[in-house]
Amino acid sequence: MTKEKTQRKHFLETLSVLHWVLTFLFFGLTCSILMVYLMFTSLWPLSALYFVWLVLDWDTPERAINYVNPLVSLFSAQLVKTAELNPNKNYVLGCHPHGIMSCGAFSAFSTKSCGFAELFPGLRCRLAILAGLFRIPLMREYIMGAGLLPVSKASLEHLLSKSGKGNAVVIVVGGAAESLASSPGVNTVVVRNRKGFVRLALQYG
Repeated sequence: MTKEKTQRKHFLETLSVLHWVLTFLFFGLTCSILMVYLMFTSLWPLSALYFVWLVLDWDTPERAINYVNPLVSLFSAQLVKTAELNPNKNYVLGCHPHGIMSCGAFSAFSTKSCGFAELFPGLRCRLAILAGLFRIPLMREYIMGAGLLPVSKASLEHLLSKSGKGNAVVIVVGGAAESLASSPGVNTVVVRNRKGFVRLALQYG
């Protein structure tokens, strides 16, 4: 690869990371403010129609559809295979640590940059994130387009029981509680009161 192509690739990856960080920090708030603001302008019908759509389409994120896997390589993360997974079964995978933005989980399981599909042929991987994010206007469409789904019981049950075989749902098990417990050089696993994913795994084999 030439120096120019390497610099261009590095620039695009840096731009992608910047976009992802800004989305994580500001997109939800911006969308909410925008939709409320439009209600007080001549464009209020757009906002009103969207809120009607939001109510009618409320349960869509939990039916695990609208999946488009992004192709952006965000980080130089590596996914190491240590066991074979039968593509004729469904899986609940636990991911640790959470961190503030779950960079590792996102880059490994919500993009193709770490080669999950090549390492585990026949398995479709989905990352489950905070369910409340799917209630934010416009942002829900954005994150659904990225293939994310809410980490709710209804969502996980649908994926494990009504979407055929070969599904792997990834849960960052500690959730927000673990992210708040994060500190440099310390890995804390918050799991004592978060065992619902174990019950689901047992329930659906």
